[in-house]
Amino acid sequence: MDIDQIKTFLAVAAHGSFLEAANRVHVTQSTVSARIQNLEQGLGARLFVRNRSGARLTSAGQRFLRHAKTLLLTVEQARHDVGLPSRFRASLTIGARIALWDDFLPRWAGRMRAAAPDISLNTEIGFEEDLMRRIIAGTMDLALMYSPQQGAGIQVEHLFDETLILVGDDPHQDAPDDGYIYVDWGPTFYAQHRKVYPDLERPAQTANIGWLGLQLILANGGTCFVPERVATSYLRGGCLHRVEGAPTLTLPAYVVYPSDRDSSELTTALATLRALVAEGAATG
Repeated sequence: MDIDQIKTFLAVAAHGSFLEAANRVHVTQSTVSARIQNLEQGLGARLFVRNRSGARLTSAGQRFLRHAKTLLLTVEQARHDVGLPSRFRASLTIGARIALWDDFLPRWAGRMRAAAPDISLNTEIGFEEDLMRRIIAGTMDLALMYSPQQGAGIQVEHLFDETLILVGDDPHQDAPDDGYIYVDWGPTFYAQHRKVYPDLERPAQTANIGWLGLQLILANGGTCFVPERVATSYLRGGCLHRVEGAPTLTLPAYVVYPSDRDSSELTTALATLRALVAEGAATG
């Protein structure tokens, strides 16, 4: 098994075609076939079923897919770390939900660069499932999220609580109304939301991230719940308003990292995060 086989496997899985995979990885179709055959022999399992419409994953191929993505990420990260310029002594990969990259984590990154200029930062956006998988696989050092999972070798640390407020284009509108957009902030938010609005039917629009909910109401009107710190600039600018009489909900934010890793760069990153949170708590 080598990295070219992994890349070829992922290309076939993504496009459902040996021919298209050949175009994507810039080799001949016969080379793609040979790589997949060698990979199957090495794994002792058939990964694809080929037919007139293309190629589809077998059950074994489906199980291998997640491992293949992790293997590719591991190799890419290894290449990045080994190839660091001499002015960097280490690198850190940090991922988070997009809302946490709004103001909070950029400020952390700035302070981190000032505190440890010899550490290279790789920053990413992701959802809980992918972030947790990366932490477990060792291809990510820190992940910030709202709905972490507990696991062996994983440390989950509460950082702060987001205050979610209902915002919209009209502060006096009844909410939730036909223009309400339900943002999926995870199971904790769902439980609180269900308690506050027990009889609410599925709204006409939903969004999987707060940024998308904001874009929809900015373009078309309506309301949605977003973190107060994210909404602040919109409220100050007057393009959105806090809906009067709407409840305030709470969403805990966590940082997740390997519990068995002891490194100075991880210690510095966590200390900088905690200091930023403490400063925010002190200033309100």
